[in-house]
This record gives sequence, C-alpha cells and structure tokens, in this order.
Amino acid sequence: MNLIVDIGNSSVKLAVFEKQTLIFLRREKANDLEHSVLEILNRFPKIKQIYVASVVAFDRSHFSKIFSSYKLFFLDSKSKFPFVNLYQTPESLGPDRMALVAAAVCKYANQNVLIIDAGTCITYDFVDAKSNYHGGAISPGIQMRYKALYENTDRLPLLEPTIPTHIVGDTTQSAIHSGVVLGVVNEIEGVVASYKSKYSGLRVILSGGDANFLCKQFKISIFAVSNFLLEGLNFLLEYNSNK
Repeated sequence: MNLIVDIGNSSVKLAVFEKQTLIFLRREKANDLEHSVLEILNRFPKIKQIYVASVVAFDRSHFSKIFSSYKLFFLDSKSKFPFVNLYQTPESLGPDRMALVAAAVCKYANQNVLIIDAGTCITYDFVDAKSNYHGGAISPGIQMRYKALYENTDRLPLLEPTIPTHIVGDTTQSAIHSGVVLGVVNEIEGVVASYKSKYSGLRVILSGGDANFLCKQFKISIFAVSNFLLEGLNFLLEYNSNK
C-alpha cells in the first residue's frame, strides 16, 4: 500500500493506493502536512512506502526524519522514468509534468499522447509512441487569468469562473467570463489542432482541477481523466522502488 503526497501551488493531495487502485483521497492546505500524513498512516497501517512530489520549496530532510520508518521517495529529475526525457533543461521540469507523462506512458503505451493539465497553470506535455518526451507549453490557468485582470486594472472586478452563456459579453462581468473561459477553450482547441496536424493518431488527455469545468465546452474529442497525475505518481513510486 502506497501513500502519495502531491504538494501543489495552492493545495496538497494525499492519496492512498492499493497496488494501482486509488482507495482514499484528501485535498487540503499545506499548513499541517505532517499531522495529516500521520493521521493517514494510522488509518492505513498497511502503508509501507511514501512518495512525495512538490512544485514548491519543501524540507526533505525534516520530513525524512519524521517518517524514517517508512520507505521514502522524492520525485525529482534524478528519479527513474519510463520514458526518454528530451527536455533541454530536465532539472527545471516540474514533478507534476513528469508524473503526467509517466501516467500517459503507463496507460497509453505505443501511442502519441498530448496531456493537458488545467490547474494553476495550463500545461501541455507531449510524449510520442516510442516513449520519447519532447516537452510542451505552459500558459496561465483560469484563476490566474481572472486574478490578472483584477490586479492589473483599476476597475475590473475579481470574479469566480463561470461558463458564459453567449460569446458576446454585454456586461463587464459577462465580457470577462467570455474572454477568460472561451479564451482558454479556444487556446486548448487550437493547440490540439496543431498537434493533430503533426502527429497521427494523437490521444488527448485532459486532467487537473479545472478539467471538469472545461470538458463540456470543447467541440473536439478530449478525454477527461480524474486523478491522472496521482496515478502517474503511484506508477513512478512502483517503478523506482523496483529499480
């Protein structure tokens, strides 16, 4: 049994896997991570391995001392991966993107796959049918776009993401929703079209916190997968523990 600790920009996900099956998931703030991990370890005494992935600064040595009785792994560029990393700056590649690519290689072997993660940022990652990871793109996420309009202007309000009812916004609020949400939808559809024109048989995966919010807005075929990143982290834990 494995415990996955996924530390993101805005929250932490704690997931328990029984082999490849997700049996428990909790999302929370990172304020009291150690207490939360201890609570889960007590609840699931069969956990033997802990895998930590963090996109923010994280004190590995402190965490390792507290949980020294467990087999600990930390995801970074030195970890073992089931793909060839062609990224020119592998040390700067976020662990979230590494995990997404690993999940794609594990679940969709011998296929060209574009993974789109719609979260704090929108990331695009491409792995080819020979398991070569080429890279992708990064753009602002939905919340970041709303926040940018609010913080960089004097009069535009900060709004909650809302699906626009019409492409033409006839109020300031509806115009913001149209610009942000439809802007993201059109961006994603445009990127997918560009990749499909170059790579045959492309499978497109959509994941991340905003995946469900966006998935019904597309006119193209995009497969939304819940917890794809966590599945990738669990796969990497098993992959590294067996090396």
